[in-house]
Amino acid sequence: MELTHFDSQGRARMVDVSAKEVTRREAVARGEVRMHPRTLALIKEGKMAKGDVLAVAQVAGIMGAKATASLIPMCHPLFISGARLDFQLDENNSRVLIEARVKTAGQTGVEMEALTAVSIAALTIYDMCKAVDKDMVIGEIRLVEKTGGKSGHYLREGEEQWGK
Repeated sequence: MELTHFDSQGRARMVDVSAKEVTRREAVARGEVRMHPRTLALIKEGKMAKGDVLAVAQVAGIMGAKATASLIPMCHPLFISGARLDFQLDENNSRVLIEARVKTAGQTGVEMEALTAVSIAALTIYDMCKAVDKDMVIGEIRLVEKTGGKSGHYLREGEEQWGK
């Protein structure tokens, strides 16, 4: 397997995508924040002191997707044509499930943008709830699906569909 972010001398480089075809691309990533049941109840009831946790996390995730190239050194700056974050409250397991869906028409994919969106949303949830729950755990951040480009369609096994 060839590592594309290194040149023949082993130095880091941004991959040249100028010869690639422009295609419609979409990536879906997911993650979670596990917490105490009381913390999840405060989020659900809208009673967290810092405000509406999921509304703020939604905006933060979209901002994160847009800022990916500034945060990850070898990522290309992309025109993102759409970014959406959805949340599910899993009361049985006391966690907030996060899904980011990012779209573009371009020469490279938006997997990193979707993963960054989930990560920033999760960090925002942590930040807004840390005063009442320092035991929260951010985890299971993963690419679930991607479409477009030369490598085509990827779908992680065992993932169920959320709202599209």
